[in-house]
Amino acid sequence: MKLIDTLIPDVKIIEPRVFGDVRGFFMETWSAQAFASLGLDLTFVQDNHSRSRQGILRGLHYQIQHSQGKLVRVTHGKVFDVAVDIRRSSATFGQWVGVELSDDNPQMLWIPPGFAHGFYVMSESVDFLYKCTDIYAPEYERSLQWDDPALAIAWPLVGGQVPLLSAKDAHGASWQEAEMFA
Repeated sequence: MKLIDTLIPDVKIIEPRVFGDVRGFFMETWSAQAFASLGLDLTFVQDNHSRSRQGILRGLHYQIQHSQGKLVRVTHGKVFDVAVDIRRSSATFGQWVGVELSDDNPQMLWIPPGFAHGFYVMSESVDFLYKCTDIYAPEYERSLQWDDPALAIAWPLVGGQVPLLSAKDAHGASWQEAEMFA
């Protein structure tokens, strides 16, 4: 596996080795030993699978307690995946990084605890998988406004259309009002 830096040093792209031939391919997507050798000594407690259609935006989500680190990847389709640093003590506080993840590109994204996370579906549909370092705790879940001008996230909206959002995400907190980490 190969570790690739992003503009935010704590957020990493992980590129697995893919072994392919005329029959298809094989790749290892998680190995505690391999990740530890990259400096990512992680323990995951939950796996999630999300299926969405084009134009859906999920996020920007985080949990103010039981903050989750997430290892995310796409098995079908394509997304624009975003991590926003909401750790006040961080040198990259308020900055975001966006990465295209797709079934054509087997890269994964590591988003540590202390970040808001979201993704936008660019393909007709997507299967999005992620491993989490802590439990889902809905009472602590928060949503940050996806289009807050203070963040100026450059979402690649298909046809320039406003994305489809859940009620919770449509009423996400503004950057100025959101609860943050110390």
